[in-house]
Amino acid sequence: MERGLALLGLGLALLLLAPSRRLASAAPVEDGLLINGDFETAPPGGFVKSASVSEGAAIPSWTINGTVELISAGQHQGGMILIVPQGDHAVRLGNDAGIGQVVQVEKGSEYAITFSAARTCAQLESLNISAGSVSQTVDLQTLYSIEGWDAYALAFQAVDEQASIEFRNPGMEDDPTCGPILDNVAIKKLFSPDKAKENMVINGDFEEGPWMFPNTSFGVLLPTNLDEQTSALPGWMIESNRAVRFVDSDQYTVPQGKRAIELLSGKEGIISQMVETTPQKAYTLTFTLGSAGDSCQPPMAVMAFAGDQAQNFHYAPMGNATSQAVNVNFTARAERTRVALYSVYYNTRSDDHSSLCGPVIDDVRVWGLNGAAGLKASIGLLIAMASVIVLVLF
Repeated sequence: MERGLALLGLGLALLLLAPSRRLASAAPVEDGLLINGDFETAPPGGFVKSASVSEGAAIPSWTINGTVELISAGQHQGGMILIVPQGDHAVRLGNDAGIGQVVQVEKGSEYAITFSAARTCAQLESLNISAGSVSQTVDLQTLYSIEGWDAYALAFQAVDEQASIEFRNPGMEDDPTCGPILDNVAIKKLFSPDKAKENMVINGDFEEGPWMFPNTSFGVLLPTNLDEQTSALPGWMIESNRAVRFVDSDQYTVPQGKRAIELLSGKEGIISQMVETTPQKAYTLTFTLGSAGDSCQPPMAVMAFAGDQAQNFHYAPMGNATSQAVNVNFTARAERTRVALYSVYYNTRSDDHSSLCGPVIDDVRVWGLNGAAGLKASIGLLIAMASVIVLVLF
């Protein structure tokens, strides 16, 4: 009898302990680098230059499919030096090769994956990223910065408590040593900001977005995304075949707050949102137009669309001001109205004549012009204009 009670007590204790261990291991991933997301953790045997890692071998915390090469900064291939975006190590994916990691997430939540990527010898190299139910291929043909690599971000919605994040080289090159380079893989849980009472635009100040690495000076590129429900920039779509750049005030001049969007590649880089409107009601689209402070060569201008209205605005700040407030009036024709913005010109930086740049937009609002809301919109625009005048005078 006593032995039976002891066994029963032991069984109950094990049952109580098992869930606690399971819950501890299932804690959602924290914002920032994935485990060994920078590939700086040494594999068994240490780092070896030009070390190909075949399927079944180990890069700590990652699973491998196909041939993946763990490369080092300064490593040569033929007559060129392989690019390591940050730190001393990165991985290069061979033909149809992939690398992945499973992370714990919160089911139903949205996450953004930020990563750095570069191409090697092939102009048409690309990188396929899959996470949750999302799969997207990023074209690495266009280099947005003279550094030879760029940081990108994509979003996904967690359909389970675990998400498999995988990067794959979809190409099949004649030279097996070619293939995209991957580094600095990070994750961030996204929150959709509440819509302001008088402003129809969601996340119009761009304060909510993907993870940004603190020590990089080229922002994060947001490639094509036509799904407004799952976006690395909540509320917004990237309609075109080129990216826009998510920037912060640590490295760029931002009109207000911490974040903003730099428009790149002319009308090949369009950002848009469908906003709720009342048919036949008058509205105004307002936004702040500025310079990122990154030596972007003039002229700079933005084309703004609101419903059936379109207008371009040249960046021409007064005096020492770095931004200006602009607006477009329109009448809604439906219950949802498209607002969109793109750079009129293809701009590059004056210090290297290669890195793509453009005008910065911030504080995008759509206000109803009827009644008190219209008065508030007018007052808001007047305040913005007055602040510019103060900057000029003082």
